[in-house]
Amino acid sequence: MGFTLFITLLTILPMQLVSARAEAQPQLPVTDLSISGKSIRAETADEEHERAAGLMFRKELANDTGMLFIMPQTGPVGFWMRNTELPLTIAYIAPNGAIMELHDLEPYNERPVPSRFPQIAFALEMPRGWFTKNNIWPGERVQGLPKPGGR
Repeated sequence: MGFTLFITLLTILPMQLVSARAEAQPQLPVTDLSISGKSIRAETADEEHERAAGLMFRKELANDTGMLFIMPQTGPVGFWMRNTELPLTIAYIAPNGAIMELHDLEPYNERPVPSRFPQIAFALEMPRGWFTKNNIWPGERVQGLPKPGGR
């Protein structure tokens, strides 16, 4: 029941937080990351309203850019694509920086994609296919992550 309640809250709370928004949120602070020597510039969503809005209403992402979500606490997560037209791939990341899972996300699909691994501290959204194109797979570590748990 706990996991179901968590997924339900992930579905309901973001709808309430961004229901009035009809445009992309302003660019967030950038964190420089690397995976297997590949550099990434990731906007960093570490507050609830930033995580809720994510990449909604964005029309494009520059090369090697994405969005890093810092979870308020480590645990199972689920992401959806409400109001998001960009095809994305999401990496669910453990507190130690290891990529645990990769999932392709469908534009505008509001069905949450839950993590299978229960200890997720970060999520990194990149353009769909970016991880495959750069030969990056689960088990590899993300360098440059901030401390888990956000601010």
